[in-house]
Amino acid sequence: MSSFEITGGQQLRGEITPQGAKNEALQIFCAVLLSSDIITISNIPDIRDGNKLMELLADLGVKIKKVSEGTFTFQADDINLDYLTTDQFKQQASSLRGSIMIIGPLVARFGKAYMPKPGGDKIGRRRLDTHFIGLQKLGATFNFNDVEGFFKIEAKQLKGCYMLLDEASVTGTANIVLAAVLAEGITTIYNAACEPYLQQLCRMLNNMGAKISGIGSNLLTIEGVSKLHGCEHRLLPDMIEIGSFIGLAAMTKSEITIKDVNYDQLGIIPNVFQRLGIKLERRNDDIYIPAQENYEIETFIDGSILTIADAIWPGFTPDLLSIILVVATQAKGSVLIHQKMFESRLFFVDKLIDMGAQIILCDPHRATVIGLNRQFPLKGISMTSPDIRAGVSLLIAALSAEGKSVIHNIEQIDRGYQNIDGRLRKIGAIIERK
Repeated sequence: MSSFEITGGQQLRGEITPQGAKNEALQIFCAVLLSSDIITISNIPDIRDGNKLMELLADLGVKIKKVSEGTFTFQADDINLDYLTTDQFKQQASSLRGSIMIIGPLVARFGKAYMPKPGGDKIGRRRLDTHFIGLQKLGATFNFNDVEGFFKIEAKQLKGCYMLLDEASVTGTANIVLAAVLAEGITTIYNAACEPYLQQLCRMLNNMGAKISGIGSNLLTIEGVSKLHGCEHRLLPDMIEIGSFIGLAAMTKSEITIKDVNYDQLGIIPNVFQRLGIKLERRNDDIYIPAQENYEIETFIDGSILTIADAIWPGFTPDLLSIILVVATQAKGSVLIHQKMFESRLFFVDKLIDMGAQIILCDPHRATVIGLNRQFPLKGISMTSPDIRAGVSLLIAALSAEGKSVIHNIEQIDRGYQNIDGRLRKIGAIIERK
């Protein structure tokens, strides 16, 4: 188990470029299964989760070639469906939650798919009902072996229909869209997720010959086609990394420019950080954050304590609530963090409390942060990363803290952040991988 050793309290300075979007990459990789033609994808981040999914696809028969740094070609013209029943596949797929999205394209193109219970962060219940109910509505049959924890989905021919999703699940919507593009007839999906990454998936599929309308809304209409062809696609910059770097700049009193952020796709993310008192400026497609000695949390208009909660897009993404919570510890003022979607995602606050933060964990979903206005800086401690987003939040806390911190289990951070220690060292961070 690797660790980061961090000497905190350093003021950072310079430019940093966000990686390609992790969550988009996992959806886009699964989409290559829909065509036998060559598909070129660029701006791919070199991260553990993405690499594991690429390995799974390669073992399934997808030909993957590296063109240049961050650019690969994929060709799914010789898929071995028998691999889906092997122990190796069960082990691979069960270690990665993104693997669930191979089901839609496999059922649509080949008529069957198998899947063990997928893995991923232990942040609370993450049910899969939306995926399977949607596929059943398209005509697939679904069986679950609860002894082996193995799903089996089959369909001779998917047929389009109207469906109202029980939740606006991003991966659930993606799986249904990936299946519906090759279904017979018209599929209408209401209460669909509309995150930028889902929009990107729909645009890529349209470039491959799909007929999807309503992109960017919660009502998608898909006219099924018989075949899809190849295309070229570039991933968006990772908005979770962008938000993380905004929080890092504020916590460390640093002057940082975040390059090439695709600002128009960030939604309310910049505004939420501004409500914490963080100054930031859009410069063309970059975000400039000046060095700030202090930042003050806004209140609501009536003077009541500010609440920041996650919500489905275009609301605030739950993946950045951990960052917001950490950044608030050194602000002036108080804020209530309400994590609605996952009941275990706030359980890392005990480590921040050990560092000197004033946080009241009200229940599994809510925490009140009492900003110290830097009067009592965080102090370095030894801690363990529980998941990707909490791990980066603890990393930001450690970089701002006085003294030395050690973060264990950084494989969790590597799952979603490419060479994060190397990139931070370039702007002045003192961080070593042990």
